Formats: sequence, structure tokens, C-alpha cells
Amino acid sequence: MAKSTLISASGKVLIAGGYLVLDPLYSGIVVSTSSRFYTQITDADGSNPNRIRVRSPQFVDATWDYTLEQSLGVSAASSKCVLCSVRSRACKNKFVHLALQNTIGLASELKGEQHVKDALKAGAEIVILGDNDFYSQRAKLDSLNLPRTLASLSKIPPFTTTSGTLSNVHKTGLGSSAALITSLTTALLIHLSVIPSEDVSPHSPGSVNSDGRKLAHNLAQFVHCLAQGKVGSGFDVSSAVFGSQLYQRFDPAVIASLMGEEAFAPKLADILSPSSTAWNYQVKPFQLPPHTRIMLADVDAGSDTPSLVGKVLKWRKDNAQEALKLWTTLDGLNQSLARTLLSLTDLYEKDKAVYTEVVKYISSMRSDQWLGNPNIEAAKAAVITKFFEAHEISQDIRKNMKHMGNLANVPIEPDSQTKLIDSCVELAGVIGGGVPGAGGFDAVWVLVVDPPVINAPMPSPSELVERTWITSKDIDVSPLSASESLDKGARLEKVADVKGWDAAAAQDGR
Repeated sequence: MAKSTLISASGKVLIAGGYLVLDPLYSGIVVSTSSRFYTQITDADGSNPNRIRVRSPQFVDATWDYTLEQSLGVSAASSKCVLCSVRSRACKNKFVHLALQNTIGLASELKGEQHVKDALKAGAEIVILGDNDFYSQRAKLDSLNLPRTLASLSKIPPFTTTSGTLSNVHKTGLGSSAALITSLTTALLIHLSVIPSEDVSPHSPGSVNSDGRKLAHNLAQFVHCLAQGKVGSGFDVSSAVFGSQLYQRFDPAVIASLMGEEAFAPKLADILSPSSTAWNYQVKPFQLPPHTRIMLADVDAGSDTPSLVGKVLKWRKDNAQEALKLWTTLDGLNQSLARTLLSLTDLYEKDKAVYTEVVKYISSMRSDQWLGNPNIEAAKAAVITKFFEAHEISQDIRKNMKHMGNLANVPIEPDSQTKLIDSCVELAGVIGGGVPGAGGFDAVWVLVVDPPVINAPMPSPSELVERTWITSKDIDVSPLSASESLDKGARLEKVADVKGWDAAAAQDGR
């Protein structure tokens, strides 16, 4: 029976720490999303020995064939495995190519060339699919004559085709490339028996801190940086591997020797080892408070993230003292927000009944009314106060981020986004909101309380936010169906548990 491995990795949204997360001194709050990228690797039938075929059926012309050469080319002098691209209906995909090349190279170093040759001698079939939320569904909804609502999104088949090529698809900013590379490299590591599947099993105690998961992280970070041509902050890959977290980046120097084309590059295994102290990133567990919901929306106006980042970093360099003061303020606010949100979880664990009653209570009123009842009992007042603190801190973060954008002449929170988010924050049951990551015109997030029971016919906070989005006249907003994922990043999957997998994997995309 052919061996088959299916791995998924989650998307992300950075709700605090934009720009600061580029500096190892500062942390960011990264929320892992329920939207995932999936990679399935299956042994081929042997009719094309050493051939690896990769398909992404959601796209037109997204099939890539590779042949593994007789010599993998892995030695003390070179960490590179040799893959020959023999045929492709599309242009080269450097993300896939580099992921295959370097994962096979790492496997050869750790398990031996013969082990890898034997594992791939029959060839391999690889299918990569991403949840619909990674790509704008505007055109699909229009073609179905459906309004841009969460209910409409649920009517679109899973892993729907985009009717376009990879190069022209409109992304929604959930970290598709990081999730793709993480799912692909992790699936290969497991399929080639480099790490045990238990290390990414959602049912395996301690798998979040396993050496296998850490190796998958280090490899995915390196491949993602290599494919992008620069060493980024890495919070997107880290979230894809470990889930929601408070993240401080690794020192870029750890992979500097692997980023060039030197003939005598060091071994991948030495640099990427999970035991290497040079990987000094910090990941602290995080999750949003119980009975809250993060809502995400795609905004139909693009922003060039590298351009935004470059301008902000130049402003920081040219205005060092002013920037240090502002970043110190923002860092304090970001950490305060994390502590406050985590303390709400503690209050829930202390008294679930009181906490749940408070969520229901504040779901029907604006934030400026939450503390208006002087007769409310002390236990409930303590919970309400924490929710209000989270609201105030998130507003302060927005104010300071927008100020930084004004100073750097960069639209971190454009005026059109400000108007939209303000209208959401003024609604009943809304804790806060903002523009994720580097900002710009790509997306918005809003955090609302989500009581288990709503008094009909009163709309829930999430319904109020959605209504505000879809009726906006100043900016084109389309909701995303993603919520926070409570699973810890990359995970082993069963095909039977992934809705729509078989039908989507059988598609051609042409």
C-alpha cells in the first residue's frame, strides 16, 4: 500500500507588534487562524522512478515535475540536493523548488543518501491546497450572485478553484506563502522519516515543544527566507508551526551562511539543528480570551508591504531618538494588551459562570457603557474592567501606529480604514480592532465578545460588525470566514477529516 502523508499549517494575523517585530528586542501578538494550507505526499506507482510531481489544482497551469538525480549532491562541501525540473505547464515555482531541494538535502544529511533514494525511488505525488480565505472570493461570490457575507462564503466549495494563475491571484494577507512552505517541508520531513509524525500530532502530549517540530520550524524559516530573497521577521512561519503566540524573532545571522550561493556552504543539519542555541527566537503560548471572536476582512485595495516596511525603517534610522521613544511606548502597550487578554482567560478559569454572564452583559452595549452600572457586583466588575482595559489599550496602539505612519509618510492605518474601524469599535460588544501586520489597505481585524447565547431578536456583536462591513460605502470590504485556531500550528491530518479534500485534489485547475 502506498504511503501517504497529509500535513496542514495555519495562517496568521499579527494584531500587535507591527514593525516592532522586525527587531529581536520587541515582541508581537500573533493569532493563528483556522484557515490552513494542506500538503499531501503519496508514493507514486513507480512508472516514473525518481519523479516528483507537484500539483496545486486551485490554479491554472500549476503542475511542476521534478526528477531527483542519481546523485543527490550532498557532501561536506555542499548542502544542496540536485533536482532537475523536467517539465512544467507553468513558470517555475521557486517556493516549491526550494522547499523540495532543501528538505531532501537535509533528509540526506540526517538519514543518508541511500535512505532518501529508497524512499523516493518510486516517485512521489504531491498535492497542495489552501483554504478559500487565503484568496479573495469576490469574483466567485459575484459569479454565484451571492452577497459578500459570511453565510455566502459557507456556500463556496472547499478549496475552490481560482480560475487564474498563481501570479495574478488576489491574496488576503493571511500568510499563504509561510503556511504553504511549512506544510510542504513538514510533510516531506515526515514522509521521509526524518521526524516522527507524533511530533506534529494534535493528540500527542508535548508535541508543541518536540525537537521534530522545532526542526520543521527552522527549516521552514530558512526556506521561506531563501524563496523571498531576504530574512524577514519570521512570525508568519512561527505561527504556522506553533500556533497563536507572543513572538520575538531570531537573529538573522543564524542562517546568513546559507543564504548565498557559496560552493562550500555549511551543512544544513548543523545550522538548522533544533539544539542550536543560535536559534534564539522566543515563542510564548497565547490565545484570545474565551467567548471572544476575531473577525477578519479583506479590503479591496493593495499595499506594497516591502515598500511600507522600507520607508518606516528608513524613518526609524533617520529619527533614532524619536523612533526609540515611540517604539518603547508601543512595546509597552503591546505587552499590556497581551497580559490583559491572557488575564481574561485566567478570570474565566477562576469563575466561568461570572465571566460568561459578563460577556452576555457587555455584548448588548458599547464599550463606553460597560462600566456605567455602579451597583454591579465586584466579581463581575473585575471582569468588565479587564475587557475595558483591553479596549483602551487596543485604541492606544492604533493611535500610536497611525502616528508612526504619519511621521514616516506611510499609510499604516489609512484614513479610510480609520473610519471603518472606528465605526466598528463603536458597536455593542466590540473590544477593539486594527489593521494587521504592516498595515496598509489590505485587511482589518476586529475583536468582539461572542456570548454562547444571544437574546433574540438582538443581533450579536459579530452580526453588527458584519453588517457594518457589507454596508460600507467608502471602502470595499469582504468578510473572511477565518477565526482563531486553537490547534497548535502544523498538524498531522486524516484525509477523511478534511472536508472536500478528495474532490479538490482531483481537480486540474485548467
